[in-house]
Amino acid sequence: MASDMDVEKCVEELADKKKKAANELYSAQKYTKALTEYSELIELCPDNCIYYGNRAACYMMLGNYRNALSDAKRAIELDPNIHKSYVRVIKCCLVLGDTVQAETTLRKLLELDPNNKAIATVKKNLEYVQKHLSDAATAYTAKDFRKVVFCMDRCCDVSTSCARFKLTKAECLAFLGRYQEAQEIANDILHIDKQNADALYVRAMCLYYQGDIDRAFAHFQQVLRLAPDHAKALEIYKRAKNFKKKKEEGNVACKNKQYLQAFKLYGEALEIDPQNTVIKAKLYYNRAVVLAKIHFLNESVRECTEALKLDENYLKALLRRAASYMELKNYEEAVCDLEKACKLDKSRDNKRLLMEAKLALKKSKRKDYYKILGIDKNASTDDIKKAYRKRAMVHHPDRHPNATEGEKREQEKKFKEVGEAYGILSDPKKRSRYDSEHDIDDGDGGFQDIDPNTLFQTFFSQHYYQSGFPSSFSFPDGFNYSFS
Repeated sequence: MASDMDVEKCVEELADKKKKAANELYSAQKYTKALTEYSELIELCPDNCIYYGNRAACYMMLGNYRNALSDAKRAIELDPNIHKSYVRVIKCCLVLGDTVQAETTLRKLLELDPNNKAIATVKKNLEYVQKHLSDAATAYTAKDFRKVVFCMDRCCDVSTSCARFKLTKAECLAFLGRYQEAQEIANDILHIDKQNADALYVRAMCLYYQGDIDRAFAHFQQVLRLAPDHAKALEIYKRAKNFKKKKEEGNVACKNKQYLQAFKLYGEALEIDPQNTVIKAKLYYNRAVVLAKIHFLNESVRECTEALKLDENYLKALLRRAASYMELKNYEEAVCDLEKACKLDKSRDNKRLLMEAKLALKKSKRKDYYKILGIDKNASTDDIKKAYRKRAMVHHPDRHPNATEGEKREQEKKFKEVGEAYGILSDPKKRSRYDSEHDIDDGDGGFQDIDPNTLFQTFFSQHYYQSGFPSSFSFPDGFNYSFS
């Protein structure tokens, strides 16, 4: 029967073999296999600080800093005088973002071994992280979320495995509207730790700020089950509940045709969370719909504009504003909105609305030639000629020799329009097209750019020659006019 001494000797021999094998594997950078050997060594000799220190080094090389930290701390417990273990604890704490424990351990190392070569590097890294953490805290209070993101990136230069720093960055990315980036960070952390309340909080935030209220509620509730005192989640959850309540009350008032009450309730909802741009845009749109129903069209346009400032591709707001512009006869603005709407959604209805707006715009720019000549639509050919003669003589540039430059330009414009009107209405075919509005797509209604003076000369020369008058005459105010 083997004695205790024989068993102890066998254990030592086996341990020496495993230690040698483990060290060789570590030197060959075969860290996973070395880790197995060191674990078996610790099972054989559970109170040997060296083995814990060596396994901690293996864990660090494999990126498993939590287990490395646990082994390094155990090594210190077994032998507080092995200074290398303190360095490992500090390095692990820095990577994991635990600056408090890193600083405490660094002070202890300075007492035990002030000349340790590793001190300068770990101290520099610790101060670097602490500085950017301090800057981030100041920026967060000031709601300078871009600065916080920058500071967290700098902290993660050192603290590469710190979930807290990454999630602080993700939270601020959500505040900045960069939801996809924020969600990717949260998802990466949840892949490792499914019960991470802060990661679930970030995901809830992203859903909330993208307007997915119901799914956001479910996530906030999960956060609060895991961490009932999670202040940030509780605050946003309360805001979201208040917002939903006000919005639903507004919707009910609108359905009951209590439009002023609905407008008031939507306004109160707007005040609940000014930072939620998606929800704010929807509320502005709801207010625009309410105002349009009571024919406050300019005000409806204003609310749509506010919604589009927050979301320039908000299709419903574009269509609502275009509809109000159409009723206000602001056709150019309506066409502009509907062109953008068609780029976002090439549906048949949107294309039809755009065509209608363009047609209305052309009609609005179409000159009323009957009004220009001062006649009604049933005027005869003789009525048209008489009207032209009268209007042309009134607006002819020679009738206004003492007018200012501005007045002359105005009279020239009217003289030209009178010529255009006569050119269309005196031609039966052109008049027919004009009356049936077939001329709208022809730009100027089929009227070629005839020189109004040439038309004037032709008209009056024919008129006066037919009447037996000479080729020159005087206007009633004394100005002479001769035909060439």
